[in-house]
Amino acid sequence: MHRRTILGGAVATMAAPVLAAAPDTHDPTSGQAAALRLSTSAYRRLDGSTPSRYLSEPVKTHLRLIQTITHQATDSDRSRLTAVVSEAASLAGWLARYMGDNGSARTWYGTAIKAARSAGDPLLTAYQAGSLAQFEAHAGNGVQALNLTTRARRALGDRRPAVADAWLSNVEALAHAAAGDQRRADRALTSSRAAVATIPTEEPPPWPWVFTFAETKVSAARVACGARLGLPDRVLSEDTEALATGHAEQRALLVLDIAAGHLAGGRVEAAFALASRALDTGLKYRSGRIVERARDVRRTLTTTTAPKAVRDFDERLHGVYL
Repeated sequence: MHRRTILGGAVATMAAPVLAAAPDTHDPTSGQAAALRLSTSAYRRLDGSTPSRYLSEPVKTHLRLIQTITHQATDSDRSRLTAVVSEAASLAGWLARYMGDNGSARTWYGTAIKAARSAGDPLLTAYQAGSLAQFEAHAGNGVQALNLTTRARRALGDRRPAVADAWLSNVEALAHAAAGDQRRADRALTSSRAAVATIPTEEPPPWPWVFTFAETKVSAARVACGARLGLPDRVLSEDTEALATGHAEQRALLVLDIAAGHLAGGRVEAAFALASRALDTGLKYRSGRIVERARDVRRTLTTTTAPKAVRDFDERLHGVYL
């Protein structure tokens, strides 16, 4: 059976629950826009268990379809459809990011932000600016990430659901860590945790968020900040096994953060045992982002007498091109 057939069947199967989880805030019954958003949301959920490389082409085909329909739409429908373009472009950026194609990721995120602004939706604009900020924070561009979170908060204005505050504070913590500012990173994590406590646990997340934002997200960000700031105690004090759940590629990135914590604490064997485990996932999913993060961890160890675990790791990385 062809991969596209598998994905198409999965999207159809997931349609009903996803529509309930991600309603069209403009008009939930609006024909084309609702149907197209439904497919986008289904692809977003498939991303949790499907390699990004498998989803990338179907999502880009889906995006081209939305853009074509939007260009042909009447003025009264175009705003609603442009919001759907924004969501699909953001997903394309996310997938490119995990494939390690940072240039394409920035292009798609930029498209998502412009489309959200054209749609006149401040909540969607904030979400897309925050998504790009998160990308830049993980890429080590702290100042740029902070500028983007400022724009996101400005776009929100008074319309600020708790999940938006919690998520943006989390992104700000990562951005401060990328800039080497531990004090501000800690302050942002505290703000994120406080906002999480106000999120209604019995309600689905508001559109455009598809997944809930819980305290485990804050703890995972604390580990990531500790890894980037070279604070092994910060990384290893969390229940890291409990955090390494959910999306397979995200789990691997968290494991690499934990490996970086072990390495900063001088636990070389433990660090590269974990890094090797994460690399297994990176190679299985052909994830350029995971492989590059694994290389980052390796670069932090400078020694002329590498132990066997490190030599084995180097051997596995040699000749990997994704």
